[in-house]
Amino acid sequence: MILVLTAAVLGLIVSIFGTPTAIRLLVQHNYGQLIRDDGPTGHHVKRGTPTMGGAVIIIAVLTGYFGAHLVRLSAPTLSGLLVLFLVVGLGLVGFVDDFIKISKQRSLGLRTGPKFAAQAFVGVVFAVLSLRFPDEQGYTPASEYLSVLRDTGLVLPAALFVIWALIIVAGASNGVNLTDGLDGLATGACVMVFGAYTLIGVWQYNQSCQVTPGPTCYEVRDPLDIAVLSAALVGACFGFLWWNAAPARIFMGDTGSLALGGALAGLAIVSRTQLLLLVLGGLFALITLSVALQVGWFKATGGKRLFRMAPLQHHFELTGWNEVTIVVRFWIIAGVFVALGLGVFYAEWVVGA
Repeated sequence: MILVLTAAVLGLIVSIFGTPTAIRLLVQHNYGQLIRDDGPTGHHVKRGTPTMGGAVIIIAVLTGYFGAHLVRLSAPTLSGLLVLFLVVGLGLVGFVDDFIKISKQRSLGLRTGPKFAAQAFVGVVFAVLSLRFPDEQGYTPASEYLSVLRDTGLVLPAALFVIWALIIVAGASNGVNLTDGLDGLATGACVMVFGAYTLIGVWQYNQSCQVTPGPTCYEVRDPLDIAVLSAALVGACFGFLWWNAAPARIFMGDTGSLALGGALAGLAIVSRTQLLLLVLGGLFALITLSVALQVGWFKATGGKRLFRMAPLQHHFELTGWNEVTIVVRFWIIAGVFVALGLGVFYAEWVVGA
């Protein structure tokens, strides 16, 4: 547990004290957020707010994770390193996207094709490597089995697993990206989900087949390290939220949203809780669904809108809700989903025991 707590504290310290430095540097270089003219009018006052703050989150996560292992003189695990590869890789994709927006002075960065190709490359490399390098017990970081709360009996061929992993990575990273539209909304929701994965990692470690063999033990390769990395993410997001809460002094940008989404996907895959992510990250799923419904309804009805604006949080803005009210209520929804997910996870173990 000292590893977990150390990672969280280091991530928090680097993030909360490093973000003001990032704000000053970004302001000096005029790296400010561009605001869509067709968005809620209340957002126009945010034009010029420093963006690309997700770089601070990534640095804080790396410091928390590797710093904790250095303090405890323990080696990082392959599972942790692969999830970090997703975080850094997708963060770089987001950084390029943000930089193009700023340098070209437009609200759209990377074109859809190149952006998806870059995300796909990072996701495929992660998926392929995660099925290799078994440990002494024969466990690889990921499993070819489809998982809900643990591996099920449904085996996915290697090629199909790669495609499935890519869907999870793309869905989670874009889900966080779509949610990151109001001050602190995505950051606060991520704190809750990463907190859940910290608890799941600790529980899987205590109930692992190497520690407590039995019918309900978990066959997960590096559960404790999953908790360590999740704790580093909690600390990093908490520290950033101090400056990202309304009125935001800095935005995470695609640099942060794609990286955090990748972390969610990676943690779900290596912890064998792929479909549970839909519940734990229920807020991200709802907001992504709102965009899909809006596009589908628009095409099916010849131009009519289901919502006043998508993603969903902007619909409520246009109905007159205050931004802070929306954020707090959406945080409550996120918390309910996380509580439900953890409840289902624990209930499965209790029933099996």
